[in-house]
Amino acid sequence: MPRRTNRLLITLLAIVAGIAVVLILSMAGDRSRGPVANLLRQAGRTVAGIEDRYIHKKRVGKRMDKLQYLEGCQQDISRLKDPRVILMGAYDNRTSESFASIIDLEDTLGTTFPLVHIYSAWGDKPEEQFPRAQVKAIMELGSIPVITWEPWLSDFEQKNYPGLASMEERDKGGLATIASGMFDEYITAWAEEAAELGRPIFLRLGHEMNDPYRYPWGPHNNTPETFIEAWRHVFVLFKAAKADNVIWIWSPHPSYGMFNEFYPGEYFVDYIGINVLNYGDVASWSKWWSFDEIILKAYPELSQLNKPIMISELGCLSVGGNRADWYREAFSSIATNYPRIKAVLFFHYSEDRTTTPQAVDWTLEWDRPVTTAIRQTMRAWPDSLRMP
Repeated sequence: MPRRTNRLLITLLAIVAGIAVVLILSMAGDRSRGPVANLLRQAGRTVAGIEDRYIHKKRVGKRMDKLQYLEGCQQDISRLKDPRVILMGAYDNRTSESFASIIDLEDTLGTTFPLVHIYSAWGDKPEEQFPRAQVKAIMELGSIPVITWEPWLSDFEQKNYPGLASMEERDKGGLATIASGMFDEYITAWAEEAAELGRPIFLRLGHEMNDPYRYPWGPHNNTPETFIEAWRHVFVLFKAAKADNVIWIWSPHPSYGMFNEFYPGEYFVDYIGINVLNYGDVASWSKWWSFDEIILKAYPELSQLNKPIMISELGCLSVGGNRADWYREAFSSIATNYPRIKAVLFFHYSEDRTTTPQAVDWTLEWDRPVTTAIRQTMRAWPDSLRMP
């Protein structure tokens, strides 16, 4: 009760301060423009920042306590490669400055995520270098980062890479240029940064490489052989940098097959990632698919590779069927029918424009029937699968 009272008091003080700022600005009218206005606005932001940091710190502290069991896994990476329980996690597109939205989702679902997922593209821009700040923030929360690393080649400056093809031709055979060593300096910088942190990081490289429509590293521009060569080349560079803390996720699209053709080999892969996204009838090419209908396109064949499976993007839109039932059936099925599944990451994206002309919303914390269904179904999992 005292913690709740303190939080309420801080929030009320912030509200009062905010009202005071508004009243002072209103009374000052035009005279408030300039230094006085700037000072008052800064004061308002400071009060709000104090309130946010206070609440965030309290929440993070409680969160880290709940993830104490992960410490052993952090010290012994082999335990993450074959976890006893199902590791839960999420990506949220609103986490550029803070991971508060991840904590909000956890609170709604009544769980704590050991995994937090982010995306990073290749390139020369500052935001395309190793995301050290985000990774450290995730680690400070007590969680383990999962990075989807997308080998876009369009943001590399031609002047820095002699022999790099023009923008119009760059994607054709792009993976061969990676395998040839053209981007070794960039890759090695990433590897050294990852190694320096010294704690586990999941790395999902070049996902959906078997999809002939979507990404430039797909089979419309590259052969399966060059994908494998590029993957192994990157892997070897990380090993040379002593980045043994990296856990490698190979993530084909479940619908396009050719799994064996694109598989880099047992030594080079730790996890297999599968996306399970139900678009419902949002587009002319989509329809309502159950969780089982989506995953069974790939699960039997991928299970034969004898690796743990991660659902690297899990989501269902609210158009075309009963979303709560979809999630209820999914989480029931995960626990009973798919023993290879060892990790599940929510795809919590509020404005996804990657595959549809209009933005679609995968978020679910606002959808009470859905969150209730997930909470109830996860509580029914056997203790052997649930996180402490």
